[in-house]
Amino acid sequence: MDRRSVKLNISLLLFFFFLSSSSTAYSLAQTNAQIKKSSLVPKENPFTVKASLVRYWNKQISNKLPKPDFLFSKASPLSAVEAAFFTNLATQKSLSDHVSSLCSSAKLLCFSNSKADIDKTPKKDADFAVYSNKKFANYGSARLGGGDNFKNYSDGINFASGEFTKYSRSSTGHREDFASYAADGNVATGNFTSYAAGATGGAGTFQNYMPRVNVPDLRFASYDSDGNNHKLTFKSYVGDTNSGREFFISYAKNGNGVPAEFATYGDTSNVIGSSFNGYGESGNAANDSFKAYSSNSNNPNNNFKNYGSGGNSGIDSFESYRDSANAGTDTFTSYARGSSSSKVNFLNYGKSFNEGKDTFKGYGTQGAKFPTVGFKVYGVNNSFKEYSPKGVNFAGYTKKTAPTGGSLKTSGKRVNRWVEEGKFFRESMLKEGTVMKMPDIRDKMPGRSFLPRTISSKLPFSTKELTELKAIFHAQDNSTMEHVILNALAECERAPSPGETKRCVGSIEDMIDFAVSVLGHNVVVRTTDNVAGSKGDIMIGKVKGINGGRVTQSVSCHQSLYPYLLYYCHSVPKVRVYQADILNVVAKTKINHGVAICHVDTSSWSPGHGAFVALGSGPGLIEVCHWIFENDMTWAMAD
Repeated sequence: MDRRSVKLNISLLLFFFFLSSSSTAYSLAQTNAQIKKSSLVPKENPFTVKASLVRYWNKQISNKLPKPDFLFSKASPLSAVEAAFFTNLATQKSLSDHVSSLCSSAKLLCFSNSKADIDKTPKKDADFAVYSNKKFANYGSARLGGGDNFKNYSDGINFASGEFTKYSRSSTGHREDFASYAADGNVATGNFTSYAAGATGGAGTFQNYMPRVNVPDLRFASYDSDGNNHKLTFKSYVGDTNSGREFFISYAKNGNGVPAEFATYGDTSNVIGSSFNGYGESGNAANDSFKAYSSNSNNPNNNFKNYGSGGNSGIDSFESYRDSANAGTDTFTSYARGSSSSKVNFLNYGKSFNEGKDTFKGYGTQGAKFPTVGFKVYGVNNSFKEYSPKGVNFAGYTKKTAPTGGSLKTSGKRVNRWVEEGKFFRESMLKEGTVMKMPDIRDKMPGRSFLPRTISSKLPFSTKELTELKAIFHAQDNSTMEHVILNALAECERAPSPGETKRCVGSIEDMIDFAVSVLGHNVVVRTTDNVAGSKGDIMIGKVKGINGGRVTQSVSCHQSLYPYLLYYCHSVPKVRVYQADILNVVAKTKINHGVAICHVDTSSWSPGHGAFVALGSGPGLIEVCHWIFENDMTWAMAD
């Protein structure tokens, strides 16, 4: 090889070495730039609640489908440090001392015991418009004439709380008006203890009191006791509400000529429980009227104990009481006991669509003189025990008749009033182009978050541990919080229906475990995207059957009212699950993506179930479909 060739080869080697060095340098520079860039992006703390939840999901769920943002958004907002702090407190059973901090940091539902006070001795009439959550203790006491107006009080807020203890006590000619009080609220509570006690003349009017409220809790203890001709009117009281309870204890006791009128009380409400204990006891010439009380309601429960006992010339009228209601239970224990010349009229009483149950024990007996009782057009399934044999007239008493053909006969619209249109529908409606009514699918529960399982697993959760639970959440006896806790525990401890598997879950991990235990690890959870179309007409767009539209099994989870986010989850056998685009009827544009579940086997359902009232059939005769509402969800096996 000559010298020129050697030089050429050396030049080529140097050239390739330069290229290699340049490439390496470029790669190193690029890598360094990427490292520098990535160091600027903060990584999620692996100890946070959400990071722990992601790891648990990946461990338990076998598919690689996108994680459900709507479920993960309900995870606890606690930081890693906060979660560790509160977990330690729960372990040491000392969480009660820090529950206020936990409630604010973990986004829980807690009630404050602090209420602002109002001037107790007003010198002129008062107008409380658009007012909320105040304490009116001894307000208006010993007032002479005048009036107070509570208009739009606590409207549209969560946890409306009003305390009217000893309000208008010993007043003369004082008028109180409560108009549109706590409308559209959630968990409204009112305390009227010793309200208008010893008052002379004047009047109290409760108009549109707590309409459309979820879980009202009202107490009228010793209300109008020892009063003299202080007229009270309850008009459209707790109408269209859900659940709730009202107590009238020693109401109008020892009163003189105290008339009370209940007009459209609890109308179209769902599961209202009212207790009249010692109402009108030892009253003189009391005049009470219950007109359209609990009409069109769903399963109202009323208890009249010692009502009108020892009264003189009392007049009570029950007109269209519980008319067209669905089922319901009323108990009259020792009603008008020891009274003199009491007059009671039951007109169209208990004409419920589905049979209710009424018990009259010791009614008009035990020392009653000259009672006059009339039952005109009275319902079925009633028990009269130890009833006064004199002065009682039964006219038009309805006899029990068995339904024919295995189906429930309905008269159409009238018996449907308490079942919202569109709440239940047939499977044939889930076809593209169908126009139908969508019910109100909005979540009316207060916003809360799950607790981390490290905390929820250490908290008591049973009626046996009620005392400890009340201490943790500072729930006083007979308080709204105690009522909330008891309701949730009762539902969670209820025995499962035939073929049902159920569990209440207070963490996302617990929900995942239950769904996997029923359906296996290859599962998907779904919910309706938003609330667009709610309470209006919608058009069904494209429809897809989950699992090919075959009959399958699902796990449905529904919210329960509780201090932290709690879901009642249960297995639902023999269902078909659908996803459907929801369109605007006029523009035919997509406004929502809904999830619907159709129950194929309804044979174990109650004949009085709202679905059969709405659709006009009975158990086992039809399938029943409904939408998955906002913040509810259903789990199914992945396709």
